[in-house]
Amino acid sequence: MREFENAARQAGFVLDEAQRQAALRLGELGADVTRKRGLFGRGAEPPRGVYLWGSVGRGKSWLTTTLYEAVPLRNKRRLHFHDFFREFHAAYHRHQGDRRVTDLAVTELLGDCRFLVFDEFHVHDAGDAMLIGRVLRSILDQRITLLTTSNYPPAGLLPNPVFHEMFLPTIKMLEETMDVVELGGGRDYRAEYASGTARSEFERGAYLWPGTEEQLAEHGLGLPRPGDRQQVEVTGGRTVQALAVDGERIWFDFHDLCDRPNSTGDYLALTDRHPVWVLSGLPRLAGEDRDAAQRFANLVDVLCDRDVRLVLIGEAPLDEVLRGESLPLDVNRTASRLSLLSATADSDAH
Repeated sequence: MREFENAARQAGFVLDEAQRQAALRLGELGADVTRKRGLFGRGAEPPRGVYLWGSVGRGKSWLTTTLYEAVPLRNKRRLHFHDFFREFHAAYHRHQGDRRVTDLAVTELLGDCRFLVFDEFHVHDAGDAMLIGRVLRSILDQRITLLTTSNYPPAGLLPNPVFHEMFLPTIKMLEETMDVVELGGGRDYRAEYASGTARSEFERGAYLWPGTEEQLAEHGLGLPRPGDRQQVEVTGGRTVQALAVDGERIWFDFHDLCDRPNSTGDYLALTDRHPVWVLSGLPRLAGEDRDAAQRFANLVDVLCDRDVRLVLIGEAPLDEVLRGESLPLDVNRTASRLSLLSATADSDAH
């Protein structure tokens, strides 16, 4: 607990009561992992993991980072779930045909890891749901202590009512093998401190509307020309059209990127090559196809987690873009992350 209080003090804030309660359980986890580090794999029961969930901006990642850095364990890993699952798909393909394919893929990726942290764990894709369940079972069977953060309680995973029932066995497994800890409270610290000094490349980005030439020029951009269009490769040899590619910077139109069935793996592949993005043509999401709106939410997750500098150009103020029915399942998280971008509006557009 002392590590959390000291880290908070150094960062200039005091833990609220909900954060203190979560920190107490994480402190116990850290002590258990440290105490048993020499006994892993020798018959000792591994420490029970923690499933930490709560609404956006409550400090889940900060608490997790503080714990992870304090645990003196060599064989520990921290991964964003999107990144891990992309790598898992590739490893799974390499071991395809072996009846132990899931275990072999997990072992290839995690090696002798004994303490694993998954950031931003969520399940929206029914096609991945059963495979995710087998991955989690394999991680637990390999005696790896797991800490996850999520915006959902286990029972809220794969919320689509058409598919939710198929994920119930995995939900039961999570609830039986991990301590589910809610980080409650209504404050969104991320939004409150967004106006402070930028702490990442993503936060140094901007939200513009309606994207006039003057606004673009302020950010070192000019309007793309028809001849700038390029087909860029994503995964599996597929391509998507970019409005312009200029070294590390890439410019997409919302509809080119989100109307097509592109995956988070595709977005991750693009961020590997391009750490600066411009995305224009963002419409009011309430009037768009639900799948396209969800892909946009997934894209924002990837760009923020990969620390990509983003210039996002919408047709309306951000709160109007994210208002209405048929919005992405994670719209609150999307709104919180986009609030980190500085907003620039054309005075004539009001």
